Amino acid sequence: MRKKLRDHRRHKDNPFATLTATVLPSFVARLDLISKDQHVPDPPSPTPQEPQSELQVDKNSKMKLCSRNYSERLALITSARVSVLSEILPDIGLEVETEFTHRWLVDKWAATSRQQKKLYSPEFVCNGAKWRILLFPTGNQQSDTLSIFLDSVDAPTMPKDGQWHICVQFSLAIVNHKKITAQHRFNPYEADWGFNHLVKLNHLTVPLDGSQHALIEDDQALFIVHMRVMKDVTGYLWHNYINYDSKTATGLVGLKNQGATCYMNSILQSLYFIPYFRKATYHIPTDADTPTKSIPLALQRVFYHLQLSDSPVGTSELTSSFGWTSADSFMQHDVQEFNRVLQDTLETKMVGTKAEGAIRNLFLGEYKSYIKCMDVEFESSRGEVFYDVQLNVKGCKNVLESFKEYVDVETLEGDNKYQAEGFGLQRAKKGVVFTSFPPVLFMQLKRFEYDMERDSMVKINDRYEYPDELNLDAFLETKPAVPQNYWLYGVLVHSGDLSGGHYTAFLRPKKAGDRWFKFDDDRVTPCLPKESLKTTSPAKRFTNAYMLIYIRQQDTESIFAEVGEEDIQGHLRSRFEAERLKQNDSPRNVPKPTLVNTKILLEEHVMKHRGFDLCNFDNKAYPVTPVLTIRFKREETVFGLKQAILKEIGGGVTVDRLRVWTLVGRQNKTVRPDTLLTTSDDGATLEQVRLKLANLSQELRLGRVPGSPKGADKSLTLFLKYYDPTTSIIRYAGKVFVPNKGVKITEMLPILWNRAGLPPKTPLLLFEEVKPDMIDELKVKQTFASAELGDGDIICFQRDMSRFESQIEDKSIALFSNTMTLCIIAILSYSSLAQLIVLKIH
Repeated sequence: MRKKLRDHRRHKDNPFATLTATVLPSFVARLDLISKDQHVPDPPSPTPQEPQSELQVDKNSKMKLCSRNYSERLALITSARVSVLSEILPDIGLEVETEFTHRWLVDKWAATSRQQKKLYSPEFVCNGAKWRILLFPTGNQQSDTLSIFLDSVDAPTMPKDGQWHICVQFSLAIVNHKKITAQHRFNPYEADWGFNHLVKLNHLTVPLDGSQHALIEDDQALFIVHMRVMKDVTGYLWHNYINYDSKTATGLVGLKNQGATCYMNSILQSLYFIPYFRKATYHIPTDADTPTKSIPLALQRVFYHLQLSDSPVGTSELTSSFGWTSADSFMQHDVQEFNRVLQDTLETKMVGTKAEGAIRNLFLGEYKSYIKCMDVEFESSRGEVFYDVQLNVKGCKNVLESFKEYVDVETLEGDNKYQAEGFGLQRAKKGVVFTSFPPVLFMQLKRFEYDMERDSMVKINDRYEYPDELNLDAFLETKPAVPQNYWLYGVLVHSGDLSGGHYTAFLRPKKAGDRWFKFDDDRVTPCLPKESLKTTSPAKRFTNAYMLIYIRQQDTESIFAEVGEEDIQGHLRSRFEAERLKQNDSPRNVPKPTLVNTKILLEEHVMKHRGFDLCNFDNKAYPVTPVLTIRFKREETVFGLKQAILKEIGGGVTVDRLRVWTLVGRQNKTVRPDTLLTTSDDGATLEQVRLKLANLSQELRLGRVPGSPKGADKSLTLFLKYYDPTTSIIRYAGKVFVPNKGVKITEMLPILWNRAGLPPKTPLLLFEEVKPDMIDELKVKQTFASAELGDGDIICFQRDMSRFESQIEDKSIALFSNTMTLCIIAILSYSSLAQLIVLKIH
């Protein structure tokens, strides 16, 4: 039975919960073992017996596990093992503080599920904090599923200063079949986390997957939670970054992104934290330069504010000095190319100044290209310099293998002999050997190459390893007097593909052994060393290291000598200090804005969207969807918001023909409609709506509003996309209203044929978009309910290229009503990211 990642979310009733924790994939497997650290409520656990599986216990005892009384059943469960619950929790490489298991037996299930909408287990203690299991016997905002959550009793009572938190991996299970896992940072604002969809209610009392037993037998249900409390070394593990302040958290600030300048931001941060380079930049004379045309002056400004500012630093003066227009700031460039152009410009400006030679002293290395005859004494060679080394990724597992390939020797023989002057054709060896390495070594990993079969450039996402420490003696022509030992200073990471992407930088800003930080434009966060060393994983196959920066150990002290006030020219201090003081009158010291920016996405924008989901609001790895923005007062009502939207879109539609839902970003990186705002909410202010949205769940409930078709309580709205295999283009194909989830998906096929302009009876393949790197194929003979499709889900369809002749008959499409003709998505965007979706119906 399929479980979707959209099911991971907190429940609506919790006033402190927001949707920010990282959630891992769910699992469907048999619970056959029970693990260590058992905690059993009254009565206490008996002495553990020899571990054996639950199925073995049942077979040997000739008794049903659920038929025993409370004490006997808990004793039997305690004597078994539940290692599966522990084993399915992934090892994320962090220190575990505590591992703990708690069981909760619910008697008289039938009566309990009828009488109580919400049920708490007895409290238990783990890692010094109180916990309990929260259960919705008939579903949380769902009428056909069992919902289960892990709830922190202490979190809501703690000060909301963001300091108290516990990071927990956990798995929840109902014995003897279903279990799912998650990880979450429990804190005063996010006190519980779990799953709205554990199992369908109609599956609770029937044997599943060949088992002889149902999940509930003899009117009893047993729930288990296995917890793994993780040590939060950085203090920000699984943080939601709401109201996050980089300066407060790290003492560092980021750089603002002008549109597509993340590549520039990553290299600027890398250069800034090399004090020798920063000092040399400050030494360039710029007192007579024109501010809008001087690259050195603009870079001095950026460095000064990075050093002293309390908020993210802008780079518009720097890009203006390049001669760029605003449009150029939305064009992404290669980070290695940008680095070379910037350094060349600075090196030219440094000539004849105190800073002359700084670029060469830091980054310049040398190598020799040679051809050496094998049978006669003849060698032809040429010395060259480099400022970075370009290393192959394809076919190489790590940095050392790439270097070995770089200096690999080619033998010239046979028809390819070398014409040696004075000796004629000779067998020879051709290669490259390094003669010196620089103190700061930039390595560009060649992630992009031309594919002859595809006749296009492709990105190489292969796994590639790079060490924390590196010795390069073996690649020098002669053995060096001092070992060429390097330590890893920075990793520049690219997420995306050829069409676009996003750059971030992992840097160790001071010296070897110091803390690592992730620089993601305007946000700086502490991170673990392993995050910088492992930037590629199956879950992030399009995210990988693109440039490595190593510092030679023998030069560390001189490179990282502190930059003093005397290193900054007087005219720079006076000019930039005035700017800094003005900038530090930051929004944090200003009262809350009286206006709210409301972003509106029209359906015409959705139709132009070619990526995953309906739109892209903030994923920097891909083009952000352009939106219409309207500014409202916080005191404006929902009714006023609707009127303003109608005024913008025109068309003579009345307010009562609008449907408004919240729109939330799910933990599986999707954006979907959430809860309907009915006419009863029209009098609420936008501020009240914003506060209320933090408590909403992620499930869209259409409900009944004026103009809703009959039976809407059992209905759902789906969005459609059509993929053309012949052109490899996917496009938005509108939406469809399904009034009854009990009908089969085949009933929708005539609509799909019509939307795609395909002849009737064209064989189709249907898929559901689950998350950015996952789709599920749909069986058309299933019902919408059995396929677990919900409101706001996206169905992608295409022609079946196998030309399988379907026998599907044309059916009336009267069951379906394409009543919604305009889709508008709005976001209340200040403080927290509250979001709305609006659909016009007629």
